Amino acid sequence: QVQLVESGGGSVQAGGSLRLSCAASGYSTNCMGWFRQAQGKEREGAATTYTGGGRTYYADSVKGRFTISQDNAKNTVYLQMNSLKPEDTAMYYCAAGRSACQKRLYGPLSRVRFEYWGQGTQVTVSS
Repeated sequence: QVQLVESGGGSVQAGGSLRLSCAASGYSTNCMGWFRQAQGKEREGAATTYTGGGRTYYADSVKGRFTISQDNAKNTVYLQMNSLKPEDTAMYYCAAGRSACQKRLYGPLSRVRFEYWGQGTQVTVSS
């Protein structure tokens, strides 16, 4: 099993920044990522990383504004979010995968490739 604990959410004005953290414990993981779910919408991949941070992927909507990084020594993945917009408002979930990471028939931002999920942290961006 893998346990994930997120922190760092909150409220910020448009144009501001937040950094989310996710500490993983238990078994080692092969991929980690951040997904988000706005009210009334499906959960979508925002940013993911594979092979200990060697490969990163971003949704078009966050590219150039969000940065995912991984500290392997601390088993922690971060999401630095800059130039936040009201449309970034959502519950953000940390996710991790082991064997599911290898499901290459699915894109790198697909939920299918992640088996473990955190409880979520709310990010609210006001205009």
